[in-house]
Parts: sequence; C-alpha cells; structure tokens
Amino acid sequence: MTSRRDFLKTSGALVIAFSLAPEVMAQAKLPGSLGNNRMLNAWLRIDADGTVTIFTGKIELGQGIGTALAQIAADELDVDLKRIRMVHGDTALTPNEGQTAGSLSVENSGTAVRFACAEAREMLLSAAAAKLGTQDLKVADGTINGSLTYWTLAGEIDLKKEASGTAKPKPASEHKWVGKSIPRHDIPKKFTGGAAYVQDVRMPGMLFGRVVRPPSPDAKLVSANENEIKRLPGVVAVVRDGNFLAVAAEREEQAIKARAALAKSAVWKENATLPPSGAALQALWAYRAAPGQVMENKSSATAAPAAKSLAARYTRPFQAHGSIGPSCAVAQWTDGKLRVWTHSQGVYPLRGDLANVFGIEPSAVRCTHAEGAGCYGHNGADDVALDAALLARATGGRPVKLQWMRDDEFMWEPYGSAMVMKMDGALDAQGNIVSWSHELWSHPHSRRPGQSKGSHTLAARHLEKPVGAAPVGDVPLPSGGADRNSIPGYDFPNVKVTKHFIVDSPLRTSALRTLGGYANVFALESFIDELALAAGADPVEFRLRHMKDPRARAVIEATAARAGWKPGIRNWGFAYARYKNLGCYCAVAAEVAVDRANGQVRVVRAVSGVDVGQTVNPDGVINQIEGGFIQSASWTLKEAVSFDRTRVKTRSWADYPILRFDEVPPVDVVIRNQPNERFLGVGEGSQGPAAAAIANAIANATGKRMRDLPFTPARVKAALA
Repeated sequence: MTSRRDFLKTSGALVIAFSLAPEVMAQAKLPGSLGNNRMLNAWLRIDADGTVTIFTGKIELGQGIGTALAQIAADELDVDLKRIRMVHGDTALTPNEGQTAGSLSVENSGTAVRFACAEAREMLLSAAAAKLGTQDLKVADGTINGSLTYWTLAGEIDLKKEASGTAKPKPASEHKWVGKSIPRHDIPKKFTGGAAYVQDVRMPGMLFGRVVRPPSPDAKLVSANENEIKRLPGVVAVVRDGNFLAVAAEREEQAIKARAALAKSAVWKENATLPPSGAALQALWAYRAAPGQVMENKSSATAAPAAKSLAARYTRPFQAHGSIGPSCAVAQWTDGKLRVWTHSQGVYPLRGDLANVFGIEPSAVRCTHAEGAGCYGHNGADDVALDAALLARATGGRPVKLQWMRDDEFMWEPYGSAMVMKMDGALDAQGNIVSWSHELWSHPHSRRPGQSKGSHTLAARHLEKPVGAAPVGDVPLPSGGADRNSIPGYDFPNVKVTKHFIVDSPLRTSALRTLGGYANVFALESFIDELALAAGADPVEFRLRHMKDPRARAVIEATAARAGWKPGIRNWGFAYARYKNLGCYCAVAAEVAVDRANGQVRVVRAVSGVDVGQTVNPDGVINQIEGGFIQSASWTLKEAVSFDRTRVKTRSWADYPILRFDEVPPVDVVIRNQPNERFLGVGEGSQGPAAAAIANAIANATGKRMRDLPFTPARVKAALA
C-alpha cells in the first residue's frame, strides 16, 4: 500500500511530508474547506517536472468539477491549464472533505483551492523577489521575469504550514481560465471507451464477485447449498455469513452463473412487513406524531385580512437513483489491511464504516475513488464496497471486483423518501398572499456512512453478528434534509413551516439528489401557481410581486424573456427556487404537449435562467442545468418504486421506465454571471423548479391540476376524464 508520505518521497516534489490531521493551534476561520484541512500541502504540490498537482477530497461524478477546480488553480498560480494534475478522493493522498454532495464542491473545495494557490503564489513570488532583488515581478506560465521558474524555486519555500487565509485571490478581470468553457478532462476516455470507470479496473490475479440478496427486506436465510456451488467451474470462494451470500470466480460469466445457482438453492423465510405502494403514502400522511416547527413568522400583524383561502396536498413516491451502470467496487486484503477502489461519494466516511464493520482502525483501510456510472446521491456505491471487502476476505489476498446485478440495484439501493406536502394560503382583496403554511411528512434523507459507531452499509445488517446502524436524524437547516427548500424564498407575511420526520420507513431511504428539495419546491411552486390563478394574476408577475431579492428577480425576468413569456400564454409553466435558500438561483419555464386521448405528456422545450455567483466553466453550468432538468422530467413524468406486502416489485428497467433519448427536450440555459460574487453550487439547482414548471404547464394546458407524482399517462388520462 502506498502512503502519501511514500508517494511524495519518490515524486521529486516540493513537499516530502504531510499530515491530514495536523495539531493545529489557533483555529482562525478559513475559507471553504480550508477550515477543516488547514495545511497548504493538503491542497497542492509543485512538482519538479514542471507540473502542479492539486489534491481535492471532492470527487468527479460526471459533474465536471475536476476541470473547474483545475481552472481555478491555474488562474491563481499563473500557470497553463495543461500543467495542472488533479487527484480526487483518496484517503492516503487527499484532504478529508466528507461527502461530494449538496452542490458544494466548487463552493467549498474551489474556494479552498483558490486561497491555497493564491498563498502558494505569494510565497513563490517572495522567494523570487529575494533572489532577483526586486519587487517588480511578472509571472507567465510559472516563469517569473523570464528567468526564475516555480520549479527552480520549489526548494526555497515550504508548503508544510497552516494556511493563513489572508492571501488575496485575483480579481475576475485578471482571470485567464475561470469564466471560459474549457473542455472537460474526464470526457475523452468516456467518449472513446477507455478505462474511465471502476467497472473497467483490472488487476493481476483479480477475481469476479456477485452477491445473492434476500428476496425481500425482512427475509431470513434458512439454507443454501454452498458445497454444490463451490464445485462449479471457476468458483474460488463462497461466503455465507448470516443473511449475506456471495461468490467469487475466476471469470465474470462464471460468477454470474454461480450467483444464479446459489440464488436458486437458497431457501428464505419471508414476512409481509410492507404496506403496498399506494398505502405507504397514506400511512405517511396519517402519521400524527409531534411535529417539529421549521419556521413561524408572526411578525406581520399589519397584513391585510384574508379574502380568499386555498389548501392543497401534494405527494411524491419512493424513487430510485436509476444509475445506468450497476454499483461496483474492487477490494483486496493484504496483511490485515484493506484497500478498496470505490465510486462512493465520500471515501473518508466509507473508510470509517468499513473499519467499524471489520473492527479495525481506520488507518488500516484505504479507499480510493474511481468513477462509477452516475450516483445522484447515496446509491449502492458504499454498499457494494462492503460486499466486495467481505468476499475478498475469503480469497487469500486476491483482489475481487464485485458488481451488482440490475435487480440488486433496484431492490436494495437506498431510495429517495416518499413525501407528503400540505399547503395552505390566503389572499387579500388585492390578490396578495397574506398567509402561508407548508406542512410536510417525510422519512430520512440521509443514512450515509461516516458515523463514529455502527454502519449504514447494507450488508452490515445482514451478517450473523450484525453491525447496528447509528441513530438517524434529519439534515439540519440551513441546508435541510426533509425540510430543504420548504421555507419560501418569497416575501410573504405570516409564514409557518412544519415538519413531521418519521424515522421508521417501510423501505430503506437515504440521499437522492436534492433530498427534500425536489418535492418541496414542486409543492411550493405548484401552490404559487394555484394562488396566482385564484388571484387572477399572471404567474410570473405574481412571483415578482412577492419577491424583493434583486438577483432572484433578475433570474425570473431573464427566464421569462428568453421563453417569450406573456400573460395568457398557453401550454407553458413557470417555477423558481433558490436551492437550499442559499445556493444558486434558478428559474424554469417549460412547454408541454398533452395527448388527451392517452394521457401522454411530452415536454416540448424548456428555458432555465441561473445565477451561480461567479461562473467557472459556463459549459459545465449548462451541462448541470440541462442534466438536472432531464432527470427531474424523468422523476416527474415516470419514476416510482412499486412494492407489495412482502417484496419490492421494481427489478428491471421494464418495471422502472425513465425518460428516453427521443423524449429529451431542448433546454435553453441563460447564465447570469456574477464575476465578483462567491461561488454557488449548481448541480441540484434545477430539479425542483423543473418539476413544478412541468406541473404548472400541464395545468395551464389542460385546466386540470396534477398533485401526485409521477404524472404517468394513466394518471393524466384519469384526471382529464
């Protein structure tokens, strides 16, 4: 196993020692992720070969942050972008930035890289000034005054020091790379079929693994014919530990055949512990435990009296991540130490979970990130890492690549929680909102790894001696979990937001992209349109009437202008939200076509305006808004997990349709760049507004309001009937 210390000793680098947990002293507040990773050499290394290596705890998930972070570093250091090398998510090499989630990568990691590189540049220039005897210094691609280079000055400075946070980053006017649509570093291998993913990993002596899951959430293993399976061609190991069953073989097709045989031989005792799919939402809605108050604003006693009141209920089902490629990991044990290659969103939290399960120190586990085929939140990436490690423990030190099958993914990944939102509002005689109530019901939106005790990985609870899960709570505000984006971003009087957080869920739930934000914005922005209709107002004008924030107003106006919005426009819907009430500003206008004969809804086109603060890579922002809209359209029109009293019935793409290529509409993205503002995350900004815009467009086109997701043809046809 290569440690970062060994890696640096052999790299001809500026720094030869590093501590991920320095004994830091006076804890002055530092910007971004520097606050928890305060040493400069945690973030960058100047290499003797004329390159700069940037270390980030955030990982590339296909969102393009590797390219964006490199752009930031190149600008602050005054080097060509080609000189920047990126190292993502490795517990032996990179800083601990927790999970790559919540659209925080550029905001937190980008800010840290910016300030760390700015300080390193100051140190290099100070060393150059001493050598040249002048303060009149100019840098071009790492060369100072045409003579000294960063690489020759490497030995003159020591980055093994705590960042001060006082270095002044460059103004936007001096940026060469930030603000440009630079081609992404990760695309070429994906486009050409190169070794881009963890599924592509090949190692000497590697075995291939498969796992046999229980047929239902509460099933118990009675028997399995392991000895017969061990005699199958290529089989090297069969592991049975409580309800955990897995097999390793020399070749992948042998592992798949052995899994099928092992599954056929297994006898399980099942129990009817689930409410059917439809009843699950009713059970959620009927839950009447003491609610938690998110917000109550009674400061506006001067508001006009209510002239008209309105109430509505909206629902969202359990939904899957729908990753195109099944979850996969590679694991190997050597001398009691574990090495895992994983597409987890958090290599450090996963390391902690694995250490808890195996009863070893976290320092004995190394997790290295390798991209997977999209995760969109907490899918099976962490679970499959434990599966691979459990199986690899039985293979005599040979590495094992274990990949889930499609039914594993659909039946056992953590789902996005079902939710119910009850909205109440009132208008005065002039059609202005004078009271607002948002009450929500939800199961947990985060059971991610990383607790000090226990494990949230799936197989941990299937073992003969199960490792219990840590207590589950909701993500606190201001980011929020179940209540994310439940507080309206408008200027309403008499606002009340109430949350019913129900830990016990019939199905395992965790983070699906946006957490509760998607459903809350869908409900909130649908209800805004319902109130606008009751007030006889245009939906865009109605929003602007209740909005003071100038950046929000600008995004709403830019979106409406690009869409050609005008009062009385048909087949279009509009929605707006500021993600987490503190991230990017995003508005969406969507046009739909509804086939009244069969209930089919097609999104014809969409426009989205967005303000992400300073834009690092415009094409990257466009990609994220487009992708978020497309994913949300799929959730909104098609996606729901189904189950009966005993089993999850969603097992294949036939059971879980998603938006197809020929159904993807053009999405026109309008970026309102703010070069002098801080970074705001973009990856989860458009999902909520997209859902509400589609819902509002359907209501506009048909006169019928749809409140229960997804808007399948059967539901739309029934509503129109």
